[in-house]
Amino acid sequence: MPSTYELLNVNTDSTTTKTILHEVLPLTGTLASGTYDSPDGTSFNIKNYSHGMFQSVYDYPFLSSSANHIYDITFGYDESSTLSGSASVQNSKKINIYNQFSQVLLGYTGSDNKVRLFESDLSLDSTGSMREVVIIPFSRLITKDQIKKGSFSIELGTGSFASPYTTLGSSRLLLQDASASDAGGTTPTLGGDYGVLYESNGDGTFGNGSLSGSGVVFYQAGIAILTASVFSITNSVGVVTAPITDFGSGSEGAMESIDSLMTGSSITASCDALRHRIYNISFNNSTEINSTIYFCRLPVNKFNYSSNPTYTSGSKIRVKNVASDLPVAYVTTVGLYNARNELLAVAKLSEPLKKTPQNEMTLRVRLDY
Repeated sequence: MPSTYELLNVNTDSTTTKTILHEVLPLTGTLASGTYDSPDGTSFNIKNYSHGMFQSVYDYPFLSSSANHIYDITFGYDESSTLSGSASVQNSKKINIYNQFSQVLLGYTGSDNKVRLFESDLSLDSTGSMREVVIIPFSRLITKDQIKKGSFSIELGTGSFASPYTTLGSSRLLLQDASASDAGGTTPTLGGDYGVLYESNGDGTFGNGSLSGSGVVFYQAGIAILTASVFSITNSVGVVTAPITDFGSGSEGAMESIDSLMTGSSITASCDALRHRIYNISFNNSTEINSTIYFCRLPVNKFNYSSNPTYTSGSKIRVKNVASDLPVAYVTTVGLYNARNELLAVAKLSEPLKKTPQNEMTLRVRLDY
């Protein structure tokens, strides 16, 4: 235990800082479909559930102890959608999924507490509504504190089921939150800030301004919402092209359009069809590190003697050869104590620092949390 303590003044001897760290997350489409497929088409890194409400994608076969959950995929639509009806497969579940995400991310509106509709124009004014959506919630493991604004992109195949993507513009559709940044281009909601996903214009720019987008991304929640109509009419190179008419054949049969897929297929089968068209997903995550920096001052008349009991022998300092020599100590550790002298944190120096009555020091200790 030290015999001498130096009080820290909270106003002059400490300060707080915040550091934002970013990682690039390239989630290639082969993770969603292809990397761990067996000859019969089974994907070992794709997990389905008995409730059939969503599908999970892992970076390794999900039964492996080293597998990490990356993201989920699910489909939903509002009860006012033209796709909603008793004849639609899993109709109530798809409505419930839409309502659940809408309630959590957007909240309620009006005196009747009706859930808000997802929109693609940042206005929340009941225009440009996305009533039929694909929902991709990303794992907190990879999004960390939030998705970095302006870094999200998703590339989808728009070709045939056998060859969904070949070249960008002709059979690949690129969506990006091109107008979003920390300085603006986003809107705050109950579930955090969200930005619009715009289609590529084919010349390195993205649709923005008065144009409605093709989806939104909620940065703090780590959730991407795509409008199902992005597969109906694509505008990736500035012209209207034909809708996708080949979503493959599953247990429910051949699905020609996104509407028939969402009404005639289960959520699991719809997820399989979508995974087959994911070419690439990429974004930067953000990790916020808050720090308190303490400036520990060692004045000339203190901390010149070691607290190590072997520092003295027979009441004499071991490191002194002549009685008139100055005491010498080497600083190796800094301890932070509370008002009751209870040790709270310890910081180790990279190398011992020589301390004598002829010098003083200020040690900068950073506590991250």
